[in-house]
Amino acid sequence: MSSSPGAALRVLILAFDGIEALDFAGPFEVFTTASRVHRRLRPDEPAPFEVAAVAEGAPARPVQARAGLQLLAAHDLADAPQADLLLVPGGVVDAPLASAATLQWIARQAAGARLVASVCTGVFLLAASGVVTDQVVTTHWEDLADLRERFPALEVREGVRWVDGGRILSSAGISAGIDMSLHLVERLAGRELAERTARQMDYAWTHNPP
Repeated sequence: MSSSPGAALRVLILAFDGIEALDFAGPFEVFTTASRVHRRLRPDEPAPFEVAAVAEGAPARPVQARAGLQLLAAHDLADAPQADLLLVPGGVVDAPLASAATLQWIARQAAGARLVASVCTGVFLLAASGVVTDQVVTTHWEDLADLRERFPALEVREGVRWVDGGRILSSAGISAGIDMSLHLVERLAGRELAERTARQMDYAWTHNPP
C-alpha cells in the first residue's frame, strides 16, 4: 500500500493506443469529482482520491484513443508510483496485449494494489497478465464469447453492470465503468459521497441487482 492512513488513495488508470475514451474518462471523472465534492463538504479533510494516468512512453508520446482523441498521461510505466487502486480500461486492446512491458507492469502494479478494476475489454489485459485466472468477471456484451473462449477458466457473467470480487472488480462495456467507479467510491469513501458524486455529474447511477 502506498498511501498512509488518512492520505488520499492513489488511483492509477492505464492508457494505451486504441483505448475507448469513455472507459478512461468515465472513471477519471468519477474519482476526481468525488474528491472535489468531498473538499466542498469537508474542507478541513484531505481529498479521498489522487488520480493519474499511466502509459508506455508518456509523457513524451500521447496515446491515440479510439476515434482519434489524443490523451497525454502523466507517468510512463517505468516511473509510475504504486497504485492503491489500479484501473485498466478497455477498447481495442491489441496493442497492450502485444506489449510485454505493459502486461508485466499490470502484473506488478496489481500485486501491490489494494484493489484492481477493469472496464469493458480491459479484463482481457488482466487475464493476459495473470491477474485474473479463475475468478468471476464480466465485460462488454459483444466480447463475452471471446473472453470465454480465450480464457476458459474464468467464470464470465453476463447481464450485470459490474462484478465485485472483493479485491478485483470488472465492469461491462463503456458506461458501465462509471457505475462500477461510483460503487468503488461507495466502498472506499461512503454511500453519501458516491450519491453526491453521481448527482454532481448529473448521472443516473445504475446499481447492480442483488
